[in-house]
Amino acid sequence: MSDRFLVSTKKGLFPVSRNGTGWMMDDPSFIGENVTLAMVDPRDGTWYAALNLGHFGVKLKASKDRGATWTECGVPAYPDGAKFSTFDGKDSQDAKLKLIWALEPGHVSQPGRLWCGTLPGGLFRSDDLGQTWQLVESLWNVPERQFWFGGGADQPGLHSICIDPRDPKIIRVAVSCGGVWTSYDDGASWELHGQGLRADFMPPDQQYSTVSQDAHIMVQCPADPDQIWIQHHNGIFVSTDAAKTFTELPHAKPSVFGFAVVVHPQDGQRAWFVPGVKDECRVPVDGKFVVSHTRDGGKTFEVITKGLPSEPAYDIVYRHAMAIDSTGDRLAMGSTTGGVWTSDTGGDSWTLLDARLPPVHAVRFI
Repeated sequence: MSDRFLVSTKKGLFPVSRNGTGWMMDDPSFIGENVTLAMVDPRDGTWYAALNLGHFGVKLKASKDRGATWTECGVPAYPDGAKFSTFDGKDSQDAKLKLIWALEPGHVSQPGRLWCGTLPGGLFRSDDLGQTWQLVESLWNVPERQFWFGGGADQPGLHSICIDPRDPKIIRVAVSCGGVWTSYDDGASWELHGQGLRADFMPPDQQYSTVSQDAHIMVQCPADPDQIWIQHHNGIFVSTDAAKTFTELPHAKPSVFGFAVVVHPQDGQRAWFVPGVKDECRVPVDGKFVVSHTRDGGKTFEVITKGLPSEPAYDIVYRHAMAIDSTGDRLAMGSTTGGVWTSDTGGDSWTLLDARLPPVHAVRFI
């Protein structure tokens, strides 16, 4: 069971560790700086932190001593002349790194491998633990890219990377808005999947177009990698065939809009969500901050309120700001208003951390 997690916020990186039966804040890193994402490599214990420093650009840092000291890594860079198109395919812009939106370690059989997803819609690979990065041009150059467009950002963004634990050459990614893509040959070629996903913001005859889908986040069950969940812009979807096809779950309570989803590491039927009203009204339904949980693959949903604010609350949890540990018993989440909640009961009840943090971008268990 994990006894520590990292909280990436608009003004620093905050480690949180177990203290008896509760949790306590440890010494933070990068105070006052915008830490957009953190990742812990289970192969060697290295911490990675992505920062977006505005005028000073995007940075990537690594720590081998649990945050005591940090060293600078390389950052992904697009090749000279690389461009991306707007939705209508008639205009193009120079590709320049705006955000590191996903970080994942490679398989244990690939000791130097790291994967990175970016705005504007790039997938990058490193084989030297982040010192240098190469754009995966096979995905960058798919013909469908001309139809990708921005969802939560003005540019398309690659935010989800799922490495199949059965075969490290099988990689699945999700793009907002560009659909779900799978490679079976370590990124040499790609297939567009995601039949059944529905985008209600598109014209009626294009709503089921696989390339127009806005997955907010995609996760796979480590013990059952064919079981994949997506919190979409306008719905909750589940796949039992490794993202080839999806089933929409319109009866999820209290709504189907949100950003975050986590799946139980051993039981792919169990998943947790943090719902909101809709894109144009990014607040909890009726001002009640709750967690939605399914135990049966989406057939039914229960609304969890124990330990969550009983007074009107308007927190939203971003796509990377909810996490589950390797046992499935502990969960943690952080909100746009700086609240951090933990659960030791598999999400059935929650406890508020005794700290008010800056807006939370991401949470990751160590």
